[in-house]
Amino acid sequence: MNVGLIGAGNISDTHARAAVAAGLRIAGVYGENRDKTQQLAERHGAAACRTLDELLAGSSIEVVMIGSPSGCHADQAIAAVRARRHVLVEKPLDISTARIDTLIDEVSRAGVTLGVFFQDRLKPGIVEMKRRLDAGDIGVPLLATGEVKWHRPPEYYARSRWRGTWALDGGGALMNQGIHTVDLLLHLLGRATRVSGSTATRVHKIEAEDTATAMLEFENGAVATLDVTTAAFPGRPRRLLIAGSAGSLLLEGDHLTETAHQRDAVPENAASAAVSDAAAHQRIIEDFVDAVRRRRPPVCDAVEGRRSVEVVEGVYRSSREMRAIDLRRG
Repeated sequence: MNVGLIGAGNISDTHARAAVAAGLRIAGVYGENRDKTQQLAERHGAAACRTLDELLAGSSIEVVMIGSPSGCHADQAIAAVRARRHVLVEKPLDISTARIDTLIDEVSRAGVTLGVFFQDRLKPGIVEMKRRLDAGDIGVPLLATGEVKWHRPPEYYARSRWRGTWALDGGGALMNQGIHTVDLLLHLLGRATRVSGSTATRVHKIEAEDTATAMLEFENGAVATLDVTTAAFPGRPRRLLIAGSAGSLLLEGDHLTETAHQRDAVPENAASAAVSDAAAHQRIIEDFVDAVRRRRPPVCDAVEGRRSVEVVEGVYRSSREMRAIDLRRG
């Protein structure tokens, strides 16, 4: 399959490396930064496109991978879907559930496949965690605790025109970094029905929050708390504990254990936005290609990708209005 990339920054480079490792070919690149677009295209022998229309006009492109600022995702995905391209979007699917709903309608009309890069879903430790939960190994899930206490240096935001902004990032630490763990909680425990939370900007000079705490109540009766920050030095591995009536499961970094005493090596995302190992993204791409060929949903489709954005929107609303938000009421 031939791939067109939208975006030419760090994450699009990861998408490109993962796609090539999965046996796909990069055919075109479109990005707002002309120099980065040219460099990424040259590394993969691809065309450097000046406009999105030029990229989508390429008849050989079958799959479009979107790695632009989050607030552009839905509009660019809609353009690709209308051009009858299959689309794989970096998380979050967008920063607005209203725009995501429009995108879902477009996907349905076009009959193409759309997926979201929530690569944690296919990491071996998390696949095993879900298997054990679904098998009832820990009995009734009661409580979950998520901790994303990461560090991003000031220049991570200062050198970016969009990170930490409401218009293009859709928020801060929760929408950008914490959303991976929001997605995992939904993937593992099911639908969230009620959320509450509080956000603050404590250290970084950004519009949105660098620190957030949230509580999620689930349809199955489980309750989760989630703490997220990008201001905690030096950054610790993401930690997710699910306690059940017959046992507990603990994920530290990407390592699954049943005790709280083992500690894996600190993963790079705890202290850096760089992604040197594209293996997790490669799994998502391989699943997506198989989904296209077999005409089945990918591991995270548009409907699934919407759920985490709905939760984050609810937490932000709860923080503003100082009350719990019932997600069942729309």
